Formats: sequence, C-alpha cells, structure tokens
Amino acid sequence: MADKVPGKAWVVVFSGTAVNLCLGILYAWSVWTKALIDVKKAGQLITEGPAAGWTYITNAQAATPFSLCVIIFALLMIPGGRIQDRLGPKVGAITGGLFLALGCIIAGLMKSYGGLVFGFGVMGGIGMGIGYAAPTPAALTWFGPHKRGLVAGLVVGGYGGAALYISPLAAYLIATGGVTYSWIFLGIFFAAVVIIAGSQLAKAPPGYVAPPAPVKAGAAPAKAVGTIVDWSPSEIVKTWQFFALVLMFAGTTQSGLLVIANAAPILATAAKGTPFLVANAWILASWGGLVNALGRVGTGMYSDKIGRDNAYTINCLVSALCLFVLPMIIAGGNVVILFLAVGIAYWQYGGGLALMPAYTADFFGPKNLGMNYGLVFLGWGAGFFMTRLAGTIRDITGTLTWAFILSAIVLIVAVVISRVTKRPMHATE
Repeated sequence: MADKVPGKAWVVVFSGTAVNLCLGILYAWSVWTKALIDVKKAGQLITEGPAAGWTYITNAQAATPFSLCVIIFALLMIPGGRIQDRLGPKVGAITGGLFLALGCIIAGLMKSYGGLVFGFGVMGGIGMGIGYAAPTPAALTWFGPHKRGLVAGLVVGGYGGAALYISPLAAYLIATGGVTYSWIFLGIFFAAVVIIAGSQLAKAPPGYVAPPAPVKAGAAPAKAVGTIVDWSPSEIVKTWQFFALVLMFAGTTQSGLLVIANAAPILATAAKGTPFLVANAWILASWGGLVNALGRVGTGMYSDKIGRDNAYTINCLVSALCLFVLPMIIAGGNVVILFLAVGIAYWQYGGGLALMPAYTADFFGPKNLGMNYGLVFLGWGAGFFMTRLAGTIRDITGTLTWAFILSAIVLIVAVVISRVTKRPMHATE
C-alpha cells in the first residue's frame, strides 16, 4: 500500500478539470439568449447588430435548447458511464468533447432557432453526457473516502467554472464577430482542448489500493466513510437509498438551474439604474461561474470533514432562504445584495455536484462508479423542470417571483430526504 497518492493521480484530476472547463458552456447560455430574446418581435428576422441573420425568440423558446441539453445530458450519463467503465475515460472524454464541439459549429452555421435546438440542445447534450461521465469516476479511483469530496469538487469545478471565462469570452466574440462567429470559434477551441486533456485521463491500475486517511494522535476520525463493497448497477437500483439520492440530486439541481438560466435577465432587471451592468449582464453569469466552481471544491472539502448530510443540509437551507427573498432584492435594485444572494444559490448548486458523486462512491463503491453515478445523475436531469416552468411563469406574470418561491420549497423537502437517508448495507457486509 502506497503512503501517498502517485503524481499520475493529480494529472488525471486536473486533466479532468480541463475537459469540464469546455463542457460547462451550458452555464453561459444566458449570454446568447440575451442577444436573441424579444417577446414582441419573436419570429421576426434580426436585420442589424451582432445577431443579424438570426430570428428573435421568446423566453419560453430560449429555455427549450437549455432544458433539452440538460435532459439529454442526464440520459447520456448512463451510456457515458458504461463507456467510462468499459472502454476507459480517454474514449469517453474525447468522444463527448468532439460531439459538443461539432454541435457548437452546427449551431453557428445554421443561424436559426432549430440550429440552437439541434446543435446546442441535442449535440451539446450528447457531448456533455458522454464527456462528463468520464473524468470524475476516473479520478476517484485513485483516492480513498477521506479525499473523495475534495477530488470530486476539483474535477467538477471545471464544469462550474467554465462560465467564468466562457461568459465574457462569448460576449466579446458576439460583439466583435457576431453570434455565428462566437459559436464556431468556441467549437474549434473546445475540440483542441478535449483531445489534449482527454488523452491524459486514466483509471487507477488493477490492484491499486488508495492510501488511507492519515491518523493524528487525539484527532477525531473523518466523517466521510464509504462502503468496502463495490455494488453493481443492477444492485443499486433495488435499494430505496438510490431513489433518495436521485430525489436529493433533483432538489439541489432545480434551484441552481433556475438562477443560472436567468442570470443575465435578473441582473438587467435589478440594475436598471446602472447602464454599465445592464449592458454587461454577463458579469452576473461570470460571477456565478466563479462561485459555482468554488462551491464544488469548498463543499467537497468540508463534506469530507463534517459529513455529506451536514454539508448538504447547510447548503440547501441557506440557499432556500435566499430564494425566498430574491424577488424583494431584485425589486429593491441593490446589486451588492443581489450578487451575494445569487452567489449563495450558485454555491449550493455547485456543492451538490461535488456531493452527489462522493455520496454515490460512499454508498456503492468506486469500481462501477461511472455507471452507478450515471444512474444517480438522472436526478440532475429531472431538475430541469423548474427552468422550463419558470420560463412559462415569466411569460405569463412578467416576473420570476413564484418560480423562486416554489424552488425554495423543493429545497427544503430535499433536506428532509437527506436527513433520513443512510448508507445501505450490502448482503456480503
């Protein structure tokens, strides 16, 4: 048994982060919708500006490619996990990344709503599902339970942090070259990155045993303790804990996606008196990307110390409180408090994406984590419902108030589920 993790393990972790930095374009979606939404002119050809040649769309239409991408992403995590478990993470990461890259190029060349639905929604969703399923399970095979939260946070932090650079980059590309140019540029860029970074991914070799947690005299043991049995996918779906994890994932996801999909419009509404922020609404999406990424790493770290359940509870309850007061914050126009409240929503959402693969590994073991986490990830896809519902609520009422309130209630229900869900015992234990 090695005393410390080999250097290759950290190469895998940060290569996985790089792959996810491309796949996370989902979180910058609101930058493109801002350039295309005009409810009164929906269906009309845009004749001038960076979106010339495209067609105006409604809020509900703008939510469709995003929601479709989320659903397909979640569904493709299952075959993506199988590819990772059977063929290895290199194949999954590079294949998925190239699907996304091609989808971006198609979306740009088609210059239409249908192009966004197919290129971003369908091709992007396929690429994200296959690609995202590869890095985290591969990285977690190198580490024990006491490091799983941190490692999962670092790898998935790339996906959350993508909006940090894609949002301003896309805004710049749209302003200088137009909407079509922005999609094609990013597609080519993503293809190059995923081929290089994806080729560095690898699972721990057969027989490898992760180093145990160091024990200091008088120190309390780490809270994160996993099973010693590797459950098969067919076994986990027979446990009620699997369904509890899926519901917990849906709960933590829906509130984050609601804020992410509406980040730019939220800032444009709240900052009416600040022309700079109205013109640069991508700043809130970019800020969210930073906090989303930090929330993954931070939550992963403290969940290793205080336990997954406690970390999940703290994140969700604080976020629910922020969602309840968000309509008042937006109406009041206090941009500083808005950034704080939205930041908490992003942190909670990012934290959930670090917690759930760690939960899955703790409950069901690391060996079949690609497929097992792919099944649990269905909960992430189920979380899309709030985004689609919010688009409709906003078109009818003119605000997102009721969407925020409903989202907060769902978060509270998810916390209750987390408190009663404990690791299942395998028949062989």
